[in-house]
Amino acid sequence: MNYTTIFNITDFGAIPDGKTLCTEAFSAAVNKCKQMGGGTVYVPAGTFLTGAIHLVSNTNLYLDAGAILLFSQDPEDYPIVNSRWEGEEKLMYSPMIYGDGVENVSITGHGTINGQGETWWKLHNEQNLKYPRPRFVCFQNSERILVEGIKIINSPAWTVNPVNCNNVTINKISIKNPGDSPNTDGINPDSCRNVRIANCYISVGDDCIAIKSGVEQSKLRIPCENISVTNCTMLDGHGGVVIGSEMSGSVRNVTISNCVFEGTDRGIRIKSRRGRGGAVEDIRINNIVMTKVMCPLIMNLYYFCGEGGKADIVKDKNLQPVDEGTPAFRRIHLSNVTARDAGACAGFFYGLPEMPIEDISFDNVSVHMDADGKPDVPAMMDNLEPMKRKGIYLNNVKNASFNNVQITNHEGDAFTVENCESIKFINCTE
Repeated sequence: MNYTTIFNITDFGAIPDGKTLCTEAFSAAVNKCKQMGGGTVYVPAGTFLTGAIHLVSNTNLYLDAGAILLFSQDPEDYPIVNSRWEGEEKLMYSPMIYGDGVENVSITGHGTINGQGETWWKLHNEQNLKYPRPRFVCFQNSERILVEGIKIINSPAWTVNPVNCNNVTINKISIKNPGDSPNTDGINPDSCRNVRIANCYISVGDDCIAIKSGVEQSKLRIPCENISVTNCTMLDGHGGVVIGSEMSGSVRNVTISNCVFEGTDRGIRIKSRRGRGGAVEDIRINNIVMTKVMCPLIMNLYYFCGEGGKADIVKDKNLQPVDEGTPAFRRIHLSNVTARDAGACAGFFYGLPEMPIEDISFDNVSVHMDADGKPDVPAMMDNLEPMKRKGIYLNNVKNASFNNVQITNHEGDAFTVENCESIKFINCTE
């Protein structure tokens, strides 16, 4: 008897012509893994069209070299699930590859998964969808997840989005979505613990990596914590590595190291606003190189996008009472950062008068402004005028140190300090 737990989808009726829908074949292979207590759903070289694939515990979806999964553009091929999207729990189209409450699940190999997002982007822009678009890869309420080696292109929305998961590894993947595709973030861990993102290439239409923990309307405020991002290359997109603005459950214990950003609108970006609550704390950023980034470093507590972002309380620059809706940024440390040909400003840091950005440091940071940089708005906040070739701007910041920070080819002062307390400059030149 030939015993195996590797199940080739062609044995379950899948046809590699890129036209025949193979959803049932994938489902049958997954069910066979379930019956055996685990196994591998094997996708050989060829092009396979499919709808949503729902994985179960102890399953590996493996794409061999030359394998291409084309995902259907028909909403009927994606059942409605209850999940979290942009910080809130709601009904939405199933992610293309999905698991809820699973353990020991992986997506690996050398193949390509193509979300064929064009139809979804069009329907979204026309506001002609009954539910939010499918994300590409999403596991929620799950443990021990691995995504490794594959190439992902043309996601309908966020690309890889673990939600409330523990022990997640995302390694050696490539993500490519068009620069004008809406909300096609690369990797977004949301309310997850113990996440490792390494050796990835990401070029997308929104944030390359965004770390989140829900909004004030979320049913559960679960922190996103113990996150490492290392050895990644990020191109285009709105931000390189972003924290927030959905951070009501708090984000803490994050390291970002040995990364290259090229052509992203912003580099390291942390954002929130009044009403969100939560804290971003204990963040370490080291060994980063940026080129052609509009604004390399941002911390903004007046972020106005999304529901409630235009309320008067959000844009008010006056002191407000501190309550559970007051967000906090603290203990954030950056070192060994080089940015060349920045456009709008070298850095933008705007805290709340009642909750200043506190305990931050910058060591060995060099920012060279682009002589041909175009005016732009570094942070999304009310009444902020476009900037061009400006230095570092600080407002409502407390206990900050700048050691060996160099700003070159800028216009005006290298540092502008307003409404701040205990700011130290050591060996800083301009």
